[in-house]
Amino acid sequence: MVTAVGLDAPSSCAAMRARLDGFRETRFLGLDSNWLIGAPVPLPRLWIGQKRMVRLAAGAMLDALAAAPGAEDDLVLLLCLAEDTRPGRPVTDPEAFLRDLAAIVDLPVRTRTQMIAHGRPSGFVALDRARKLLTDGTAGHVLILGVDSYLTIAGITHYLDAQRLLGAENPNGFIPGEAAAAVLVGRSGALRLTGLGLAREPAFIYNGLGEEGTHLPLRGDGMTAAYKAAMDAANVDLAHVEYRIGDLIGEQFFFKQSTLASLRLERGRTAFQDFWSPGENLGNVGAAVVPAMLGMALTAAVKGYAPGTPVLIEASGDDGACGAAVLHDVQPSVARRAA
Repeated sequence: MVTAVGLDAPSSCAAMRARLDGFRETRFLGLDSNWLIGAPVPLPRLWIGQKRMVRLAAGAMLDALAAAPGAEDDLVLLLCLAEDTRPGRPVTDPEAFLRDLAAIVDLPVRTRTQMIAHGRPSGFVALDRARKLLTDGTAGHVLILGVDSYLTIAGITHYLDAQRLLGAENPNGFIPGEAAAAVLVGRSGALRLTGLGLAREPAFIYNGLGEEGTHLPLRGDGMTAAYKAAMDAANVDLAHVEYRIGDLIGEQFFFKQSTLASLRLERGRTAFQDFWSPGENLGNVGAAVVPAMLGMALTAAVKGYAPGTPVLIEASGDDGACGAAVLHDVQPSVARRAA
């Protein structure tokens, strides 16, 4: 990971576990003429634009590959990016981005790459592709790499106009952030993916805007369907999910969506179910969020502080795309602590 609270995965996860955040004033002005609060990554040089994104991605990629020497020999890279239609997306030339990234990390020429531009839920699409690549023997390892930033001039302008940024005049908004995160997927590891669900919410956050009479009430149908598909595949119900990690970025819409999915699916649970969200520490980091959440779950499992197993991870996009995944700890944390 390369985040506002750490330049590698161990420091980022430790900071998030300690409830530290990377929020500070940016050089962008809000509607009230005060500096906007954001969560920029503290890099040693003032790189901007796509050059900055390449450095973030390279740091996360090298961080992930360092734990598995030789994995790059039979690697497929799945690059998760912002939606093509999103104003102010930081990577505007993916081909040039990949060339610069390969030069920095010294990737073998034969490395195959695929791009997934679905914003925050991109990582779930990448998990689905990774599963197929590993199952049919096309790849020995798959690296899911997400990089994104909302701290661009066009992006800030758009979300200010849409009244979606958190500020003194708007308590129902998100803090713009940036990050890169990568997770190496193989046929074995500390976490095992047991269920995956992809769905679409018809009452997405922008539904009905600009069209009279078409606004749909939010019922959480998309997230409920994603939850159910993931849990059915994992043969588990929500009452027996030990904790969840979600991309709650601060807006009420996404809290309601997650709550509605819980209310519609949870039966019989009495114990407390912890809910983690990197948005509390990093702000809205877009396409980097699913690899970051996978990294949080993986670190918690390896270091033995996960509340239990399995964990359910969720994310959704502004266009209604929803995803959920259930992962089991191969060596449960509780057993390791007892040992």
